[in-house]
Amino acid sequence: MLNIALPKGRLGETVYDMFEKAGYDCSQIHEKNRRLIFENTEKDICFFWVKPSDVNIYVERGAADIGVAGKDILLEYEPDVYELLDLGVGKCIMAEAARTGYVDQPQRTKRVATKFENIAREYYASIGRDIDIIHLNGSIELAPILGLSDVIVDIVETGTTLKENNLSVVEKIVDISARLIANKAAYEFKKDRITAIVNALKGEAAV
Repeated sequence: MLNIALPKGRLGETVYDMFEKAGYDCSQIHEKNRRLIFENTEKDICFFWVKPSDVNIYVERGAADIGVAGKDILLEYEPDVYELLDLGVGKCIMAEAARTGYVDQPQRTKRVATKFENIAREYYASIGRDIDIIHLNGSIELAPILGLSDVIVDIVETGTTLKENNLSVVEKIVDISARLIANKAAYEFKKDRITAIVNALKGEAAV
């Protein structure tokens, strides 16, 4: 059976619709219940829901053969997996944002609040900027407002939250979207089945 990890939430539901339209459906998913695992024995596939930031772990460690994770997760945690396809959904950007009117002072170490430490470090290293990382897990936007940081590095989808808190994007760092990933060993042993899924999803991808 091919195990497929899907991220919980709106993105996961969108991605499942793509699988369904591509011919890999599991009708049990539409039932109103709190189950996390759904099998289609006829098509020999099993879907299960996991926290979005955990999909890469399930795939990397082989609990799932394939899965769908945001590019932000792949860049931040750098899991040892194959990235097979950009599904073109869940589009947003990773960006540096600050209070409106903010002016950088290159001679000072920039204080950066973020939960994406790896992405932030690599970005600022690429432009030769000294930074002080302040790791936060939530309400990142508060940091520059309260003077905890100069800027934030975070995912920006519509920009509404930034505007409502008098913040704005200073620099786009990277485009983000949902990616189909595969466990490396599973890809070798189940290559034909996984390749068939990739080809079927290409017709549904919104790239």
